[in-house]
Amino acid sequence: MSAKPDPARRAAFEAMKAVRVKGAYTNLVLPHLLGKYRLDGRDAAFATELVAGTIRRQGTYDAILAACIDRPLAGTQAKVLDVLRLGCHQLLGMRVAPHAAISTSVDLVRSEVGPGPAGFVNAVLRRVSAHDLESWLDGVDADRSTRFSHPEWVVDALTDAVGAEEIDSLLAADNEPPAVTLVAWPGRSTVAELPGEPTTFSPYGVVSSGGSPAAVPAVSEGRAGVQDEGSQLVAHALAAAPVEGADERWLDLCAGPGGKAALLAALAAGRGARLVANEVLPHRAELVRRALGLDPARPAPPGVETVTVEDGTAPPWPVGSFDRVLVDAPCTGLGALRRRPEARWRRRPEDLRALVPLQLALVDRALALVRPGGVVLYATCSPVRAETGDLVGSVLVDRDDVTLGDVRPLLTAAAGLRADVPRCDGPLEGTAQLWPHRHDTDAMFLALLRPR
Repeated sequence: MSAKPDPARRAAFEAMKAVRVKGAYTNLVLPHLLGKYRLDGRDAAFATELVAGTIRRQGTYDAILAACIDRPLAGTQAKVLDVLRLGCHQLLGMRVAPHAAISTSVDLVRSEVGPGPAGFVNAVLRRVSAHDLESWLDGVDADRSTRFSHPEWVVDALTDAVGAEEIDSLLAADNEPPAVTLVAWPGRSTVAELPGEPTTFSPYGVVSSGGSPAAVPAVSEGRAGVQDEGSQLVAHALAAAPVEGADERWLDLCAGPGGKAALLAALAAGRGARLVANEVLPHRAELVRRALGLDPARPAPPGVETVTVEDGTAPPWPVGSFDRVLVDAPCTGLGALRRRPEARWRRRPEDLRALVPLQLALVDRALALVRPGGVVLYATCSPVRAETGDLVGSVLVDRDDVTLGDVRPLLTAAAGLRADVPRCDGPLEGTAQLWPHRHDTDAMFLALLRPR
C-alpha cells in the first residue's frame, strides 16, 4: 500500500512545477508553499534545499539520469522528470537514506502523476543510488559544464570574467546554498536587533542565525529586511561617494524590488536628503512602496520623496535634477546563481543583445539626470564583461564629458565598512567586482561615473 507524500516533498514538487511551467523563481514561490503546507523549522529548510539544490545541480543530475535511462531524457514526462531530479538530489546531494529517498519519490510520483510511472521511478533511482556523486561524474566523463551544472556558454562567460585559475572555485560557490543575510535600515532599526553574526564588510548586516526572517520583529515590522551583503555594499558605495555642493536629492532609477532603495532611503534620511525610487513595472513598483514603508494614509517616511513608475530611459525629470543616481541595471543575473539558480537555465547568449543597449540607455539618461558635481553609480548583478567593463568602456569612449571615478576606496574601513574588501578590482581600473568565492556575496559590479 502506498503512503501519502510528506508535505515538504510535495511543496518541493509544486515549486519545481511552478519554475518549469510559470517561469517562477524559487525564492519567490517557496514562501507561499511553505505557508500552504505549514512547514517551518527543519521541514522548511529541507524543502528549500531540496528544490533549490535540485535546480542548481540539474545539469549534473540530467547527465546521470541519462546514463540510467534507456531512452532519450527528453522523452520522459516532465512531471516524472521533476520527481527523478528531486530523487537524485536526495541521493547524491543530501543526507537522505537511499531507501527513504527512493520510496518517497515513488510515493510522490504515484500521488502527483499516477501509478504508471512508479515502477520506472523506482528502477531509475535504484540505479542512481548504486554510486556516489563523484563516482557518477567519473563514470559519465563529465566536462566542467556537467560537473558544475552550468550551461557551457555561462562557463565560458564566467571564465572570461574571473580567469581560468579561479573558475572552478566560482562555479562551486554558485552551487552552495547562500546564507540568509539581514539588513538593518539605519534610523529604523539597529544591527543589535537582528539575530546572527555581523557581516564581514557591511556595517548594516548580519548573517542570520536561522529561522524565518519574518519571525524577526524588526523585519516583520518593516524596519529591516533581507538583502545580500553585496547589494548592501552597492547602496553604501553610492551614499559614501563624495559630491560637490548640495546633497539633497537621490534617485534609484531601477528600484524594483526595493531592497537597495530601502537602505538608500535610510541613509538619505540621516543626512536630510530624500530618495526618488523609480520602477518601470507597476507590480514591482508596488514592492518598492512596501519596502520603503509607504502608506497612502500617512506621510512618507523620512528619506523618501516618492515612488514613480516611469521608463528609466526616458523619465520626465529635468536635466540635472539629482545629486546622486543609482543605476542598478537589468542584467543577466549571472552573479546571483546561488540565490536564483533558475537563471543559469533560462538565460541565453542572445539576451545580451537586448540587455546591453538597455543598460547603455539607462546610464546615458542617468548621466543627464545628475547635476555637475554629482555622481552616478552603475551596478549589475553580473560579472559578464559585456555588461561590466566593456559597457563602461564604451560609455567613456563615446562621451568625453564623463569621467570614471575610483569606487574601490568606498569599499574600505576608511569609508565606513567593518573591513576592507580585498581583491575586488574590476575589469577597468577604478571599477570593483565582488565574487561569491572571494567575498561570499553575489557577484556585484560597481562603477562610479561623474559628468564633467
